[in-house]
Amino acid sequence: MQNLYTFIYLTDLLLVPVFVLSFYTGVELHIAGEGTDHEVWHNWAVFHTIVSLLFMVLGIVHVKSHWGWYKGLKTIGCKGKRKVVLLLSVLFLLAVVSGLLLMFFVDGANSAMGLWHYRMGIFVSVLGVFHILKRKRILYKGVRMHMLGQGRRQK
Repeated sequence: MQNLYTFIYLTDLLLVPVFVLSFYTGVELHIAGEGTDHEVWHNWAVFHTIVSLLFMVLGIVHVKSHWGWYKGLKTIGCKGKRKVVLLLSVLFLLAVVSGLLLMFFVDGANSAMGLWHYRMGIFVSVLGVFHILKRKRILYKGVRMHMLGQGRRQK
């Protein structure tokens, strides 16, 4: 069971810098799309794609590791703070789907789908920042306890 918690907290911890990189490269990609240098845009597109695919994989692992919470929505209902997490989950899914559509079916900068994906990414990022900040103490405590072995000390 300890290994499972270590895996969950490692995933959650890795999500933070990958989330930041995905957001940053997405903004840089958007800015590069406004310019005239296609090579700069292409480089940001490659970097954003790689980082965002990693973010997608970690996000899927994160959702899967917290699947009990989602299943609990059937009995508990979707009230209060749960609505925000559910909204974040839906927006994340839409950003992933739109990103995959861009990757496989859209070629070049300044597409309508790309702009829609960018806006979706902004919404996901804002909610993601709040999601992380709300849970930073739990994440810190879990990392210390399950990854660094600095749990409760014996007297």
